[in-house]
Amino acid sequence: MSRTEQAYAELIRRVKDYNLLSSCGAVLGWDERTYMPHDGSAHRAEQMALVARLTHEMATAPRVGELLAEVEGSPLVGDQDGDAAANVREVRRGYQRAVKLPPDLVEELARTTTRAQQVWQEARAANDFATFRPWLEKIVALKRREAEAIGYQASPYDALLDEYEPGATAAEITRVFAGLRDDLVPLVRAILGSAKKAPHDILEREYPIEPQRAFGEGAAKAIGFDFAAGRLDVTTHPFCSGIGPGDCRITTRYNPRHFNEAFFGILHEAGHGIYEQGLPADQFGTPLGSACSLGIHESQSRLWENQVGRGRPFWEHFFPKAKVVFPAALGDVSLGQWLFAINDVRPSFIRVEADEATYNMHIILRFELEQALIAGDLKPADAPAAWNEKLTQFFGLTPTTDALGCLQDIHWSMGGLGYFPTYTLGNLYAAQLMEAARRDLGDLDGDFRRGEFGRLKGWLNEKVHRPGQRWRAGELCRRVTGRPLSHKPLIAYLRGKYGPLYDI
Repeated sequence: MSRTEQAYAELIRRVKDYNLLSSCGAVLGWDERTYMPHDGSAHRAEQMALVARLTHEMATAPRVGELLAEVEGSPLVGDQDGDAAANVREVRRGYQRAVKLPPDLVEELARTTTRAQQVWQEARAANDFATFRPWLEKIVALKRREAEAIGYQASPYDALLDEYEPGATAAEITRVFAGLRDDLVPLVRAILGSAKKAPHDILEREYPIEPQRAFGEGAAKAIGFDFAAGRLDVTTHPFCSGIGPGDCRITTRYNPRHFNEAFFGILHEAGHGIYEQGLPADQFGTPLGSACSLGIHESQSRLWENQVGRGRPFWEHFFPKAKVVFPAALGDVSLGQWLFAINDVRPSFIRVEADEATYNMHIILRFELEQALIAGDLKPADAPAAWNEKLTQFFGLTPTTDALGCLQDIHWSMGGLGYFPTYTLGNLYAAQLMEAARRDLGDLDGDFRRGEFGRLKGWLNEKVHRPGQRWRAGELCRRVTGRPLSHKPLIAYLRGKYGPLYDI
């Protein structure tokens, strides 16, 4: 083994070690949001702070920089699409970000956000923004420090966005969102102006929780989530945690008077889980064993939840089963009525319950508020009023409580400023990837009618999951679909779905 090969082997060993430690933190984070006793929050915050500090120390060790310098420019990374080149490129990116962050900031962020999530959960339940406000102020201040430490060219928000969507900028996202909004607003206006109204009350009948759990778990298993390597639990705000090979945890929340909340939440998180389970296990801890970006990650959840899970072929298979599981609620309901109900379009307060047509406007709202918070143009104390003003502007709805407004999402409490834009990017990628899958695979609807999802899952495994971070999101999209990311496939998909439903 040459000296360069030895350096690369040591680099990969070190990278795997600190990501293995980070995965221990992921277990603690999952437990905090599922089973941890209420009074364990302060102690868990100290545990998370310690793990964050130790991981940061390992990731920023001078030896990592020395190894990178030794390998970069060598023949080992000559093939830009090769394993070594991809790993070294992305390790360098992570190293450059990490060494700019003071250890005390990393530790304090972990400590504060762990405590803040507990406070947020209680504040949301009590509709009490005042309790959460000081924690939001701390988090925004810490994230501003983070942005300044990392550096940026145009906007401090860029430094935070880059953590989740490498290479993306606020200006670029703004342009993409503007094109989407230009086509989306008239479509939503036409839908809302239609005389046809979905029988939404069907979804608000009695759906007992245990049958919901069994039905949702069965659907997740059918589309390809491996329960021998994963589990489903309950939480306040659903999430997926990819702990490592053979261990992927998904969560949901149940509402006995609203079918969509848990079922489509399970499909959504199972989509994330299928991505995590599809990453190459032997590359765990390296960029090649990690998700490409959160936008691509979100594309997998939205693809299974919406592109597949809200389609007629899917329910031609699952609706007869649903009628058996929920006979009282669905005994008098036809397939057509059911499809109209689950694809109902109506402005709403809650993002995770929003329909496909209005969902992205929720993201644009958060994207605009987050930029203002990080720039200092919006004080955290004024977030509820600013949120309500924008929601009224976008949807003609004014939240009557902060639980329906700025307290509804967990992301700010966990320090995830910069995260929200990836949801809409995920919708865009999902539509374009599904368009490519249908082109490559032919009659997928026939598969879905038979309850067969293996061909689509296999295509996604090969094209999207196994490459890991070999390419950045935009390049992955171009290679898989044959063209750069565009909002046009999503608009075409939405028009194709809602045109017949609403006669527009």
